[in-house]
Amino acid sequence: MMRSKALALPLVGMALGTGLVMVGMSAQAELMIVGGDNKVGFSDSGPVFRAPGNDVVSIVDIGSDREAPSIVADLPIMNSVFGPPTNLAITPDETLALVTNAMNWVETDGGWKPEPDNRINVIDLTLDPPDVVGTVEVGRQPSGLAISSDGTMALVAHRADDSIGVLSIEGKTVQLVQTVDMGEQVAAVAITPDGDRALVAKFPGHKIAVLELADGRATYNTDLDMPVGQWPYNVKIAPNGRLALTADNGNGGRSDGHIDTVSVIDLGASPPRVIDRVVVGDAPEGLAISPTGEIAVAVLLKGSAGVPEDSWYYNRNGSVVVLEIDGMSVRRTAEIEVEGLPEGVVFSADGRYIYVGNFVDKSVSILKVDGTTVTNTGKTLALPAHPGSMGGSIP
Repeated sequence: MMRSKALALPLVGMALGTGLVMVGMSAQAELMIVGGDNKVGFSDSGPVFRAPGNDVVSIVDIGSDREAPSIVADLPIMNSVFGPPTNLAITPDETLALVTNAMNWVETDGGWKPEPDNRINVIDLTLDPPDVVGTVEVGRQPSGLAISSDGTMALVAHRADDSIGVLSIEGKTVQLVQTVDMGEQVAAVAITPDGDRALVAKFPGHKIAVLELADGRATYNTDLDMPVGQWPYNVKIAPNGRLALTADNGNGGRSDGHIDTVSVIDLGASPPRVIDRVVVGDAPEGLAISPTGEIAVAVLLKGSAGVPEDSWYYNRNGSVVVLEIDGMSVRRTAEIEVEGLPEGVVFSADGRYIYVGNFVDKSVSILKVDGTTVTNTGKTLALPAHPGSMGGSIP
């Protein structure tokens, strides 16, 4: 939520061990990863910075019981609510997880302050329990992250360096192999299902850029930049690769009570182009498209943290807007209240459940999907830390 050309390095500490496979990797396994930031809180006047050392990254089993997910590991890994809620991801085979740390915490005379970090932690999910097996140094303030459908490549947005990092994934080895200059700050990235292209959110430029991907490398095609809504902060691509959506966050990435949009991109057109903007509400940030391709959801901040309670646009809770997808047509169909400052969102692999991380309440709301209808089950998963990001093996 918060706004604000490294060499290729091998993983550090590659002694992987031979422990038993954890319960989350059983035959019915389906995992979600949640980045919890306990360093940042919110008052009526904005963020409050606390001492570091209490962040938690949780590995969650959402496959054994969709309505009662369970935490299978809590790892003391520093991570950040700064940036879009897409700074972590799981490989499609659920063997590795990557978790960026956008900001380092520096002690000052008056307390603590954040400065850009440059690390991605690598978690081996096949260990029992899962654990960090290495760290990759990348560009400054690594934020939005995406892994290709074949699990061999990851892309990460370096917000403080105005670039995209290209990482190779070979077994348990992850390396930074290329840095692509994007010319301005970038926030998030998504890779097409066929692995041929990637979309990059150019946050202050209000555009989506296109990278051409081949042979483990990326080339920025500057002729294909597309204008979207104000302050695009997240981008997702439909399972068929034809359609993409952007969360146009508005107001420099903060709630202001005014209406914001989701932009619709036709990736099948030549060149790809923006074909619609759907009005969704105040400050969409979390964004996900169902693996069925029938719906998408945009998560609205709605002034649910860092806003005075007597403000006209303050709300105790945020919400989830449901978008029905019919071919290239996208329309808003429902809005469902969740809890305070919702950030990340993940679909189950069958598309029948949606999990939404609520930063203020240290919880995950569990929503049920029936066709294109979404309801809140009223059930939540309690977390050990405030969830600033969420990811799974489904892009």
